[in-house]
Amino acid sequence: MRFDLTDLRLFVAVAESGSISRGASLAHMALASASERISGMERMLGVPLLERGRRGVTPTAAGRTLLQHARAVTGQIEQMRGDLRAFSEGLRGAVRMLSNTAGLVEIVPAALRAFLAAHPAVDVDLEERTSAEIVLAVAEKRAEFGVFAGSSDPGPLQTRPLGTDRLVAIAAATHPLAGRGSIDFAELLDEALVGMASGALHDHLAAQAARYGRRLACRVRLRSFEAIARLVEAGVGLAILPEAAAAPHLGAGLATIRLSDSWAHRSLLICAVDFDRLTTHARTLVAELQRQAGVRDEATSFRATAS
Repeated sequence: MRFDLTDLRLFVAVAESGSISRGASLAHMALASASERISGMERMLGVPLLERGRRGVTPTAAGRTLLQHARAVTGQIEQMRGDLRAFSEGLRGAVRMLSNTAGLVEIVPAALRAFLAAHPAVDVDLEERTSAEIVLAVAEKRAEFGVFAGSSDPGPLQTRPLGTDRLVAIAAATHPLAGRGSIDFAELLDEALVGMASGALHDHLAAQAARYGRRLACRVRLRSFEAIARLVEAGVGLAILPEAAAAPHLGAGLATIRLSDSWAHRSLLICAVDFDRLTTHARTLVAELQRQAGVRDEATSFRATAS
């Protein structure tokens, strides 16, 4: 077998995107070249690696095995690049991380601002996912680490504390529910809602609504917390946001109501397969996340030696 890194990176991109054309684009390769490389890999092995259908491609049993090894190899390459950064000013580094909506509200942006300013030659690939998706992606080594809610089972992954996340409902001060100190999520499903256009928070709330056999019906969907707060204040409907996201936009015209459901008050954690085996850059960013969150424990001791 003579697979090179280009083959492996292409196969990972195709398998994860479910499309040869999309994978080719992610790998910065022409579709014809990508198709030929995949076919060449299959001829070399003597077995199909992808099942091709109308809606895209999925890995076969052999393809899943190759995908596992390809992720491990490309991950080790990124780790090598990160570790060698300390010895070569000309080598750029990269960190791939995931975060849920609550992490992206305050802690992650502040940590990234400090980290990127201190490490101009390092790029961060950040994607928003639900906590369950983050745990799975990190376990499968599709990301180096992730920020997720403690309500999701991390399984064998290592975790470190980051903070807390509380979901609240916001309502116009004149709304009949505005005087409530707390409310069950189920009660809000009968109310007009204003929500996020997409993202981890929307997916999480939709999953909770499905547990009641209901659909999360939003009259308006927007892309910013500030825009949501302004429509709520105007009386369009209620919204459910992380408390930290709602706080900057609260005024005399808005009231907050805490959700009483147990899943609405969660701990925020960082997860990784093995924190000690993260790249130097990733370890430094994890330390910065904990510093921004005010976490002080032995796990942050590597900060002093990280480049």
